[in-house]
Amino acid sequence: MTPRCVLVLIALVAAACSSAPPERQIVDDAATALGGADRIQALAALEVTGSGPAPNAGQNRLPDDELPVWQVSEHTRSIDLANNRTRVRQLREAQFQFAGATVQRVTQGLDGDVAYNVAPDGTMTRAGDAAARDRRVELLHHPVTIVRAALDPAAKLANPRTEGGEQLVDITTAKGDALTLAIDQSTHLPSRVRSMSANANMGDVAIVTTFSDYEDVDGVKLPRKLTTMMDKYLQFDLQVAKNTVGGNVADLAATTSVTSAPAPPPPPVAVTVEEVAKGIWWLAGSGNHRSIVFEFDDHLVLYEAPVNEARSKAVIDKARTVSSKPLTKAIISHHHFDHSGGLRVAVAEGLTIVTHRANEAFFKDLLARQHTIVPDALQQNPKPAMFEFVDDQMTLKDKSMEVQLYHLLDNPREGTNLYAYVPRERMLVQADLYDASWQQHLWGENVLTNLAQRKLRIDRDVPVHGVIEPFDQMVKTIKAKPTIAGTN
Repeated sequence: MTPRCVLVLIALVAAACSSAPPERQIVDDAATALGGADRIQALAALEVTGSGPAPNAGQNRLPDDELPVWQVSEHTRSIDLANNRTRVRQLREAQFQFAGATVQRVTQGLDGDVAYNVAPDGTMTRAGDAAARDRRVELLHHPVTIVRAALDPAAKLANPRTEGGEQLVDITTAKGDALTLAIDQSTHLPSRVRSMSANANMGDVAIVTTFSDYEDVDGVKLPRKLTTMMDKYLQFDLQVAKNTVGGNVADLAATTSVTSAPAPPPPPVAVTVEEVAKGIWWLAGSGNHRSIVFEFDDHLVLYEAPVNEARSKAVIDKARTVSSKPLTKAIISHHHFDHSGGLRVAVAEGLTIVTHRANEAFFKDLLARQHTIVPDALQQNPKPAMFEFVDDQMTLKDKSMEVQLYHLLDNPREGTNLYAYVPRERMLVQADLYDASWQQHLWGENVLTNLAQRKLRIDRDVPVHGVIEPFDQMVKTIKAKPTIAGTN
């Protein structure tokens, strides 16, 4: 072999030995495209301001309708990269009929492993560990933060691959959070980030933020558009008005009283029982979601399996204590996530689901989903679902009890809602039709029109939300049409 050939071979071997593994190369390419690894790692702070729609998943009028939207007019995310702190300030306004304050200011922060919330009056309180984990991962849904995390020697990179026009790499951060970074194959700029999360209703869901419309800010490439999806639902479509490199982030730290306080545990689930009529029990307790139990000749029927598995399992267990008769059915008033959160555990408990027919495909999809991140009762004990669907009305009746179910018609907010009427007691049982504590009753007149059309003679309202009231008081409150803070 000639000396020249030896030199060429040595150069080739040296180049091969010095080249980065493909997973590291993807991250290095992304860092270079953003402005260079040294520049990215030296950044002390970022601030992103903008606006955009933030739809409300699980609250649409019909399961396949467009989601109701919070319009975020002011959004500011400040990030202290050096100290792993962030704070998000938002001003949002409901673009849909809503019973609470339609204009809301929300401030949430993260200081290391401490999540906190800031009330409008400036009071800061610590949030739970689950919120801290979610916010830590959410912070990584930005090109700079995810690339910085991937450059950390303690991060683990794996599974480099090419899909379409993107190169992808799986990243496990030093904190143990798992995400996937995708970069554009031609520009090498980060195109999206994906993480997995557990949703009480939908199970294992992908959270994906895509980045586009990059601009140069002080030598760093930053996106002017960030679009976040949860599964098939848009979460936030942020149009950036201004990207700022650096800036004052001194106020992002949590107060000493917050960092020294223990993280609050998940709220306890307490279920109380009140017999409101012969063979009818109101299951209340913690929170503002109640359920109602009806006693028939040889079985019990539950109205509402709300919130999540923990609440609904406690409700089901409590319902089985009011009588030795078996609990056989659960009426789910409508598809909104806070009212159908117990769907899967009700099926796992062997209950037949009674609901409006328009919920069929949506509920079957929820039941078919995987819940492997946080295995729920149905994931651990699969059972086939049993349904009874209501079109306009259905009557459940025997010698002991009669419960009439009616579809709420032409309501601007509730497209699949079933309310119940007990003729013997002249009792209305309902969810989301009315709550005495609501700040406004924008669809109340429609509710009263529905009840009048059905020719129901009602003495008392027994609600899922709120307190039990005489029907006359419910009518009076609706007709007063109180608005924000109870003013007329």
